[in-house]
Amino acid sequence: MSQQERREAAVRLLLDAGAPASVPPDLYAEAVRRGTRALRRRALARRLLWLLLFAAAVAFCVWAVTAQPWAEPPSETTPPLTRW
Repeated sequence: MSQQERREAAVRLLLDAGAPASVPPDLYAEAVRRGTRALRRRALARRLLWLLLFAAAVAFCVWAVTAQPWAEPPSETTPPLTRW
């Protein structure tokens, strides 16, 4: 008998037993507590990511205003003088 057949037989045995398995009385409260904690963590992570995105946008704007990458850099050499 293979491992899969043994698993299927065990599942069939559990399903054929008829009586539902007993559930611990505090299972619902524990699930709600864990779910609430997971939602809070997810909300905190989302806020931190938005804050990071905002900080990156501000840093980019400050850099763009100070560096002015769209402007032509000043000439390094002087143009030749033709009229003397």
